[in-house]
Amino acid sequence: MVEVTNLTNNPVDEEFLKKVAEKVLKGENAKGKELSIVLVGPEKIRNLNRKYRHKNKITDVLAFGKTDEFLSFPEEKLELGEIVICLQKVKENAKRFNSTFKKELVQVLIHGILHLLEYDHKKGGLGAKKMEKKQQHYLSKY
Repeated sequence: MVEVTNLTNNPVDEEFLKKVAEKVLKGENAKGKELSIVLVGPEKIRNLNRKYRHKNKITDVLAFGKTDEFLSFPEEKLELGEIVICLQKVKENAKRFNSTFKKELVQVLIHGILHLLEYDHKKGGLGAKKMEKKQQHYLSKY
């Protein structure tokens, strides 16, 4: 089950986000796993990034696994975890990369899900290549 919570004033097609997430989960043999997607503004994501990653800057997406300290809904048993997306940063990235908001939003959502599924690009090498390949595979469907 995928839940979307929009904590911003920006309208977003939540059903579309759920469908994207469910398609990735199905493709990764994780269909039916519980996932929370929270859409936030720049200050909220900056605060989370500072508190949990010790980086005092706005980022586009953060992924918190089920064992991380932070979850918006800790009383719920989320099998995968929670993805926090800053819509304003996604809009800025779309402009910066000459892309569309929708494509950038899909990209950060896929990126976050892959992190929760234990793909890791931070160490470089084969892990980074594998994650990039998976990300491009799912992104090509949109």
